[in-house]
Amino acid sequence: MFKKEIKKITLEDKNYPPLLKKIKNPPKTLYYLGKLEKKENCLAVVGTRKCSSYGKEVTSELVSELSEAGLTIVSGLAPGIDTLAHQTCLKTKGETIAVLGTGLDEKSIYPKSNLLLAKKILEERGALISEYPPGTRGTHFTFPQRNRIISGLSLGVVVVEAKEKSGALITANFAFSQKRKVFAVPGSIYSSNSRGCHLLIKKGAKLIEKAEDILKELNFQFSKPKKPSFGRKPEEVLILESLKEGALHINKIIEKTGLPAPKVASLLGVLEIKGIINNLGGNIYAISHR
Repeated sequence: MFKKEIKKITLEDKNYPPLLKKIKNPPKTLYYLGKLEKKENCLAVVGTRKCSSYGKEVTSELVSELSEAGLTIVSGLAPGIDTLAHQTCLKTKGETIAVLGTGLDEKSIYPKSNLLLAKKILEERGALISEYPPGTRGTHFTFPQRNRIISGLSLGVVVVEAKEKSGALITANFAFSQKRKVFAVPGSIYSSNSRGCHLLIKKGAKLIEKAEDILKELNFQFSKPKKPSFGRKPEEVLILESLKEGALHINKIIEKTGLPAPKVASLLGVLEIKGIINNLGGNIYAISHR
């Protein structure tokens, strides 16, 4: 499906990404699909494959605001945080780049569960990039190696959730060596998903709590996002009040509001269509911060 469209660009080409050209050992050849030209002001957002509802909520909020500020979001198309970063960017009509550790032909792309996402990225002016020719399957070597490209394309790297041994930490360490900015989201000291982020903060990564922290560090203009307009219906107010402290599973929302399950399901659907809340997957909902 993709094979006929795959293009390549060399280090000597004037359209080769300028930031990537500056790193140690840049790819001599890049294979790509979509629009690679004029993809400037890139920021990487990465994290664990097995993310929590906290990680999903943070990723959704950060990427929405970063994308709307004009940053191109770079990630690795992996399950978890990477996937959500791409999806959120597309939802806000922003541009995103997926860097793969495989060839760009349909048989090689991994994970297969994200083939439709890859197609959507291309449909929305995004790009898929790899240093590996078509037909290359992913290995324990190719995926860590591609992480230097994720950071190399970017002004900085944001790590949302990461375990102590994580591909996201490999990306962050490449960013440190490439003299790029590294940002990390703090979490609970009892969460294994936050240990990697806390290690990065100890190492010198900037602790960030909101998109504004990143945009200020990158000297980007920041516009305060509009707060969700609370619905006039008393039932909608009840649901939004229940979500004030963070994301909740639908069962918990039913419990906190005391409303019938069918009514809650219906109202959640309406609020999601209005853009007031987000479905983070697995029937977990959070207030939209756009």
